[in-house]
Amino acid sequence: MKRRTFLTTTALAALASQVEHLRAATAGTKIKIGACDWTMKLAAQPASLDLAKRIGLDGVQVDFGREPDAKGWLPLFDEKLQDSYLAKSAELGIAVPSLALATLNGVPLKSEPEAEKWVLASPKVAQRLKARCVLLAFFGKGSLAGDEAGIEKVTGILKKLAPLAENAGVIYGIESTLKVPVLEKMLEAVRSPNIQVWYDVANMDKEGEDYGVAIRRLGKERICEFHAKDFKGLYGQGNIDFGKMRDAMRDIGWHDAWVHIEGTQLPNGIEQDIRFDADYLRRTFAS
Repeated sequence: MKRRTFLTTTALAALASQVEHLRAATAGTKIKIGACDWTMKLAAQPASLDLAKRIGLDGVQVDFGREPDAKGWLPLFDEKLQDSYLAKSAELGIAVPSLALATLNGVPLKSEPEAEKWVLASPKVAQRLKARCVLLAFFGKGSLAGDEAGIEKVTGILKKLAPLAENAGVIYGIESTLKVPVLEKMLEAVRSPNIQVWYDVANMDKEGEDYGVAIRRLGKERICEFHAKDFKGLYGQGNIDFGKMRDAMRDIGWHDAWVHIEGTQLPNGIEQDIRFDADYLRRTFAS
């Protein structure tokens, strides 16, 4: 065997072994590990599913994209792009369990008409892609922290969204820096099982919230999915206690949740470090 062929074959075998190791680590649980496509630097690009396959992930959280077309619609509203995702997901066996409207960070739902247009039109996209959840982002310009008028405006839009989401069978998750009491007031005002919270342990730890207590207080009925993140380092090397996150999820009966890697620390490169973080999460949730 030629040396180049031997090295290629060996590398592929090692990669396949790593992937099987990752999947075997959570074979006895129903926790599924995905990653955000923007963490992969492949937002709104079907190539993110190829990367997820190589890494050994179960799925990808897909962003709607950031740049509107000439008619004012974000990339994922294009049915041709949706078809590409559906085909590649079926081909690779990589799920698209959830979507994200991350552009709301820069085009705030609390103030911009086009943001409301995108949100109210998004249930049909999620339904077509068979995605269970859609993340609504409230950071940066879109932050609701300390903004009572903004919270009131967004709550009104969520009331409009709720019946559309219910009809489509899609759950919307609020991801923000709002702590549990404020989120509870919003959810109580909307009163829909299809409007919930998307819980990010690192974001809320940064805000001084005890994420173990918060997860237990919100409960399974008010959390749709989770982001795993650590601002301080690779998983297990930073300050987030993912075992604490696991225990809280188990206590509220979340044995089959999607946990998505939103890596902020990727010193060795995207593929290597997402694989490291996924391996760590699988071992943690299997223990």
